[in-house]
Parts: sequence; structure tokens; C-alpha cells
Amino acid sequence: MSVEIVPPTRRICERCGRTDVWDADADNWVIVEEDGERKTGDRHCIHEWDINGQYNPITGELDREG
Repeated sequence: MSVEIVPPTRRICERCGRTDVWDADADNWVIVEEDGERKTGDRHCIHEWDINGQYNPITGELDREG
């Protein structure tokens, strides 16, 4: 099996609750809409995203041959 890098597709600010998802078409993060409202959180927040050292973008296993 080979190793694959899987980037995050969703992030949530731990301070204000702003929620973004990755939009591959826009090649950018976009704010999530729930029930017709954008989950913007506090626009003055210095966002502390929940993607940290606990997030592991590596899946699969390394080939240990050689």
C-alpha cells in the first residue's frame, strides 16, 4: 500500500465557531451555510482553527522494501 496525503476539507474556529469547507472549484475555503445562514462567527476574531497537531493528513502505509 502507498501513502496518500489527505488535506482537511472542513475547519471550525475554536473561538467563535466559524465553519469553513474547502471548495475545490474555487480553490479556496468558503463559509458554510446552515439553514440559509452563513456560519461566519465573529468577523473580528483571529481564528484558531481546529486543524492542529492531532490532525494526521497521511493515510496508508509506507512500503518498507529496500
